Amino acid sequence: MTPFTLAITATPDDIDELGHVNNAAWVRWMQDVAVAHWSAIAPAEHVAAYIWVVTRHEIDYRGNVAAGETVTAETWVEDPPRGARFDRMMRFTGEDGRVKVEARTTWALIDRASGRLLRVPQDVAANFLP
Repeated sequence: MTPFTLAITATPDDIDELGHVNNAAWVRWMQDVAVAHWSAIAPAEHVAAYIWVVTRHEIDYRGNVAAGETVTAETWVEDPPRGARFDRMMRFTGEDGRVKVEARTTWALIDRASGRLLRVPQDVAANFLP
C-alpha cells in the first residue's frame, strides 16, 4: 500500500530548549498524521461509528528539526489487525532527505456508542491493507 503523506512545518511552539522539535511535538504529529489518514480513507459511517486510540509508541529519534523546517510524514499499516489492535508505521523525513524520526505505534479501535474496545471489522481493516 502506498503510504499516506502529510507535510508538517515546525513552529516556534514545537521547539524545546535545545532548539529543535520537542519529543511531545513528535508524538502530537503522529496523532495528527494518523487522524488525517483515517479521515482520508474511511467512509463517513466508519468515522461516525469508531474512534482510534493509541496504546503504545516505539520511537527512534534519528535527527533534529528546527523551527521553520518542514518534514514529510508518511504512515502505513503493514499487517492485519490483531483483535482490536494494529500497528501503524510512521516515518518523518526532513527537507535534506534524511529520516528524522521513525516509529511503530499501536492503535486500538473503540466503538463510539459504547466506549468499548472492538475487534477491528474486516471492512475497516480493508481500508488500510493492500
